[in-house]
Amino acid sequence: MARTTTPDARFDDLPGYEYERHTVTVGDGLEMAYVDEGSGEETFLCLHGEPTWSYLYRKMIPGLSDRGRVLAPDFIGFGRSEKYTERDAYSFRMHYETLTDFVETLDLRDVTLVCQDWGGILGLTYAGHEPDRFARLVPMNTGIPSGTQEMPPEWEAVRAFVERVEELPIGLLVQNATATDLPDAVVDAYEAPFHTEESKAGAREWPGMVPRKGGGDGAELTRAAASRLGEWEKPAFVLFSDSDPITKGNRDPLREHLPTASRQPDTWVEGAMHFLQEDSGEEVAEEIVSFVDRT
Repeated sequence: MARTTTPDARFDDLPGYEYERHTVTVGDGLEMAYVDEGSGEETFLCLHGEPTWSYLYRKMIPGLSDRGRVLAPDFIGFGRSEKYTERDAYSFRMHYETLTDFVETLDLRDVTLVCQDWGGILGLTYAGHEPDRFARLVPMNTGIPSGTQEMPPEWEAVRAFVERVEELPIGLLVQNATATDLPDAVVDAYEAPFHTEESKAGAREWPGMVPRKGGGDGAELTRAAASRLGEWEKPAFVLFSDSDPITKGNRDPLREHLPTASRQPDTWVEGAMHFLQEDSGEEVAEEIVSFVDRT
């Protein structure tokens, strides 16, 4: 399959993002880029979703890195990672296996998983299959799709837009799911990884890949993981924003499904939309550090 890597110059002078690019080799010889900041006994693994990259965590990395080591990878097809240019190269299993390679290559253990959107779908699935590597779970505006659930109209609208639009406006997708009026330079930073329309193949493919009634991919992995997470005994903190029409309905079922989640405070991040890291990143980091401290 044809591949591409975004020129480094497109990542110069991005507001709030001056993190060194580290890489590991995953999958079929692909370079997966990641941020690696801080040190200490705690390890935070921060996983992004559609159509973002590790830039989404720039407001949270300082607060989390005061408490431990923070790793924020870019999934294949996103950010500073290598990208396939053909949509059929992307699958749930490809993303799952490259995430597995990332964690195992770095031999991450006692991890606090911080995950949102597709980062949660993949991260929670991996944690369900490999629980020994994880100390805590912090799912945010995400879920563990069963492959049988109906999706909300707002999600269907996004999926249909991504399918039909000739040129995919990545920055607009982020702005429309953010309560904050983003500066142009920040919108441009979300566009930065995609130097050609072909480089957006992964972003084009992700919405329709969600396991759901009538479509998607990977339900055999998500269902098995969900079953195991229904017996999760380690700490879990379900941290959702109150103004996300896409995933808000997942919050209470996820709190009920993870046995230890209901022991944590019943917290909403107020005034934030789907990308709560963008709207309230510093506050979210503080909530996570407090969760780590009390557990």
